[in-house]
Amino acid sequence: MTDIMGKVNMINGPVIRGEEMSGFKMREMVLVGEKKLIGEVISIEGNHGIIQVYEETEGLKKGETIYSTGKPLSLKLGPGILQNIFDGIERPLKKMNDEFGSFIPEGIGLISLDEEKLWSTNILIDIGDFVKEGEVFATVEETSLITHKVMVPVGIGGKIVQVKKSGMYSIEEELAVVEGENGDRHSLHMYQEWPVRSPRPVKERLPIDRLLVTGQRVLDVFFPIAKGGTAAIPGGFGTGKTMTQHQLAKWSDADIIVYIGCGERGNEMTEVLEDFPKLIDPKTNKSIMERTVLIANTSNMPVAAREASIYTGITIAEYFRDMGYHVAIMADSTSRWAEALREISGRLEEMPAEEGYPAYLPTKLAEFYERAGYVTALNGKEGSVTIIGAVSPAGGDFSEPVTENTKRFVNVFLALDRELAYSRHYPAINWLTSYSGYVEVLRDFYERELEEDVVDLRGKMLKLLYEENKLKDLVLLVGEDVLPDEQRLVLEIAKVIKIGFLQQNAFHKEDTFVPLKKQFEMLKLIDHLYERGFACIKKGIPVSQVKDNELFEEVIKMKYNIPNDDLDGIKVLNNKIDNYYDILEEKYSK
Repeated sequence: MTDIMGKVNMINGPVIRGEEMSGFKMREMVLVGEKKLIGEVISIEGNHGIIQVYEETEGLKKGETIYSTGKPLSLKLGPGILQNIFDGIERPLKKMNDEFGSFIPEGIGLISLDEEKLWSTNILIDIGDFVKEGEVFATVEETSLITHKVMVPVGIGGKIVQVKKSGMYSIEEELAVVEGENGDRHSLHMYQEWPVRSPRPVKERLPIDRLLVTGQRVLDVFFPIAKGGTAAIPGGFGTGKTMTQHQLAKWSDADIIVYIGCGERGNEMTEVLEDFPKLIDPKTNKSIMERTVLIANTSNMPVAAREASIYTGITIAEYFRDMGYHVAIMADSTSRWAEALREISGRLEEMPAEEGYPAYLPTKLAEFYERAGYVTALNGKEGSVTIIGAVSPAGGDFSEPVTENTKRFVNVFLALDRELAYSRHYPAINWLTSYSGYVEVLRDFYERELEEDVVDLRGKMLKLLYEENKLKDLVLLVGEDVLPDEQRLVLEIAKVIKIGFLQQNAFHKEDTFVPLKKQFEMLKLIDHLYERGFACIKKGIPVSQVKDNELFEEVIKMKYNIPNDDLDGIKVLNNKIDNYYDILEEKYSK
């Protein structure tokens, strides 16, 4: 804290106007009033400044003191982040519950990581070594799944003049001292601080060309998300946004998951907080919390902290990325974050734009999504941050500003459909309105992994679904019987694609996660069924004979009946299709 002080002049909810603030800096963290509420300077004009406060301002009086801290709102980044549950400004909720009860009191300060816990620390440097910014100088087994790599803070480098031996240390203890070229000395601790609104620097941004494998067929094949990419999941109430993000958190091949509950209902966040510790990581059979960070900012928490929560999440994600990990960040939901922006903007009496949102909404969304990427970190390690943001448009209206602007900045748009959800088709991703901009850039990845052309097969299956959608209107008017047999076959194959491939059961042990190889073999089998059936129709065989109910049903149920680790059943089914159509063609050729 510095000697610079101001005075509270006006209080409007979380927005405070102060005077005598000419010595304060833009985006500086301040402490407001007798309770020393945490706030941030968001505007300075002459001697006056405006502060947004991240705690409840009830009881704050005009004339109380505003204290300068001389530094921006920053996070403490070090061991103890994983398995923890934080509020929007990285204060641990479990610790606050143990000390203060069910409700967060004002003025408890910016507590974050446990400063007393001792960590078994393996020091990797010796006296006389030269270190650079971002270099890993120690490791800590933070959980049984993740090794925490302690890095030299950005902007620090030089010769090691003091260092401790490996042992048990708290995050506050000095582990080493670095002497720079100009003789300045810097202490190296187990943690570093970083301002939440500033992206962490990287050595190089790399091309995005690897699939984030999720085990969800509609994603991995039809609308793929790339590692280091961006995706939005918009959908109305009850369409399965949170469930879809749960599946991605549980099954995606990201090393670390950062889940932000931003302004969601308390009962929904309670469900997340109860469910996640019970989820078992399928790759290790350990709790998924060992590689997860939860940030909970419910709708009844201070609105300014909601605005800060997604920056807290993305900064934590970038920190682990810099260690060389692949991080997936789930923001649920960015609509609530945008509503917080709108409320604060209204209290600041700014000129509103569309539907009352501030004019800078697109800029803020762009700043958030642009922090995704596949990079080479300062220490030369490759890592990525993939951002998957849920959007909750009021009434399911995708033309509202948050959804429309999000669509401009993301490369994958997974539109959830109310009709699909209410008909129990999950994931309720509408294949007609969704898209992925990563399909072509992942073509080489698919060919490398599967040695076959997935992209063209995907295009062919989507074309059948589009054709089926056009035929549906005609069927409603005149009935299916008047259609040519080729079009009737399209309707039947589209049904197989929708039920047998796109629909996936999160509670079935074989279907909740499907390896990429099985996904492709399933789609190839459906294509084979279509091609053999189409060839028969071209030879004049009626569709009533081409469509064998038992055979089609068996193809639909292969997702359940064929184990993920033994795909011989698909070959058997392929032979069964050939035998059926060979006999059929022979019968009609006589």
